[in-house]
Amino acid sequence: MKLIINTDGGARGNPGPAGIGVVIRDESGQILARHNQYIGKTTNNVAEYRALILALAEAGKHDADELLVNMDSELIVRQMTGQYKIKEPTLQALAAEVLKLRRQFKNVAFRHVPREQNKDADLLVNQAIDAAG
Repeated sequence: MKLIINTDGGARGNPGPAGIGVVIRDESGQILARHNQYIGKTTNNVAEYRALILALAEAGKHDADELLVNMDSELIVRQMTGQYKIKEPTLQALAAEVLKLRRQFKNVAFRHVPREQNKDADLLVNQAIDAAG
């Protein structure tokens, strides 16, 4: 089974209060799960990685062997596809966690999408930050 996942992470200020959001859909577009979480004060990039980690952990609870992960963070997508090196130690540690979680799936593809195509996940981020308010 293939899942389509949208993830987003954001911080108000950089660093600042941060949240993450994940929407998991089946191949027909039916929403299977939504997750969001306030993660404290951190940077946008850390929040993006934390959202990706949550997405992979939650996807593992479904009977999926293939994932398409849509993110509006071009940096994280390019790091995950090997186009960019990960130089920042905090991001290296988070990327290692992603790679570990990734092993449970036969195939994980990463796709950069415009922010407008990631509104569901972005809304969850903002709800998490607002609720922590």
